[in-house]
Amino acid sequence: MQNKQYNQYNGLLLVNKPSGITSFGLLKQIKKKLSVNKIGHCGTLDPLAQGLMLVLVGKATKKQDFFMKKDKIYKATVKLGIKTDTADMAGKIIATAGYEHITVDDIKKVCENFTGEIEQIPPMYSALKVKGKKLCDLARQGITIERKKRKIIIYSIDILNFKKDTFETRIKCSSGTYIRTLAEDIGNALKTEAVLSGLVREQIDNWKLSDALTVEQLTEREIIPV
Repeated sequence: MQNKQYNQYNGLLLVNKPSGITSFGLLKQIKKKLSVNKIGHCGTLDPLAQGLMLVLVGKATKKQDFFMKKDKIYKATVKLGIKTDTADMAGKIIATAGYEHITVDDIKKVCENFTGEIEQIPPMYSALKVKGKKLCDLARQGITIERKKRKIIIYSIDILNFKKDTFETRIKCSSGTYIRTLAEDIGNALKTEAVLSGLVREQIDNWKLSDALTVEQLTEREIIPV
């Protein structure tokens, strides 16, 4: 039986990830579509999240670390009054709290306190590895371990709109930022609970979501040399 022949493409793809699929699942689709052997992404998006993913193919996968460190812009929707075990709407509700006292000015003031260099504790439901094991795999087994705080930078948090129990923001941040954790922390600062109910990655460095294509639209012509 002959070994499968793969296309020897090398470079970068700007891909628009839909909600409802894992980042790994998206890579499998691209790998099959372009018939390439080596492929990797430059920053995970949760299954419920959507938006821009930088995908490297062929020899360009060696440059993954370079692209992983780029700043990012997200549009995030935060729901007040509930807490889940995953910090987003995919998890189980484990607590509720009142939110009727919160105004848009309260939200803006609290968000100002989260700009600049801050520390975050990575969530258990994340792809981060500790001693070779993904935190999310441990979390699914009911295991919680101590995580070290990590320094990140939040360059800006702009409030786009606010209705009753939900507000929408645009966040510019450094790599390594967990928006789910930021949403929870903002909720705590507002003296309530909060979860991430929607997330769109709009930009990574100078690459924009408006220039990205769906898997169905991808061809070798869209591969950018890097």
